[in-house]
Amino acid sequence: MSVLIVIPARYASTRYPGKPLVPLTGASGATMTLIERSWRAAMAVSGVDRVVVATDDERIRDVSEGFGAEVVMTSDTCRNGTERCAEAHAALGGGYDIVVNLQGDAPLTPHWFIEDLITGLRNATDAGVATPVLRCDGDALNGLLNDRKQGRVGGTTAVFGNDHSALYFSKEVIPFTAETYDSADQTPVFHHVGVYAYRPDALAAYPGWTTGPLEGLEGLEQLRFMENGRKVLCVEVEARGRQFWELNNPQDVAKIEEMMAAMGLE
Repeated sequence: MSVLIVIPARYASTRYPGKPLVPLTGASGATMTLIERSWRAAMAVSGVDRVVVATDDERIRDVSEGFGAEVVMTSDTCRNGTERCAEAHAALGGGYDIVVNLQGDAPLTPHWFIEDLITGLRNATDAGVATPVLRCDGDALNGLLNDRKQGRVGGTTAVFGNDHSALYFSKEVIPFTAETYDSADQTPVFHHVGVYAYRPDALAAYPGWTTGPLEGLEGLEQLRFMENGRKVLCVEVEARGRQFWELNNPQDVAKIEEMMAAMGLE
């Protein structure tokens, strides 16, 4: 099955304008933009036929082409990354069996997260969309809770059924747990990893649906699939000792750089 990875990137982020071009310094002292680090994460995934950056911004296009990425220019009317992926796939002529949306704010995404995601969707013939979830340890859960106490959205959490069909995604920390956990404890909370894999028919249908009330309240694009009766498969992935975080706020830059240093990532 042919696989396309699209990295949607826009300059006019509400919470963090210019985010794709923010520089991040790794363990070796090498500094690269967020979009380049996300592209490098995509290029490390095995079994992928093509990787493109999809943007409506000439600054992002120029920087991306400068480090060797293929760029697809999309319209400025895309409401989120899924719509941008749908437009990019169509612009490329379609024809891919699976389209992966690796959002441009997730440079710490290990290749096996995406490889496991692709395998999960390939095997779940009744699902049109799949997305990874990572069980939080005590440190990760405390980080999410602390962000919410400070009025920040530090990440998205997911709950799902016995068949791993998503029940809900939220920027609040769900499910509620009154317990306290030590740093290495496994918790009942799953961090949603901001990557999606779509079958082409589900992706093509998505832009034609209106934004539902849940998507509007949470600001989470995947809820549109659920509000329109499409199954979203949650694929549990393993950290394998790697730390994971997304760059959602300016305060996350230092946190991600600390993680890269601790893991020895260039």
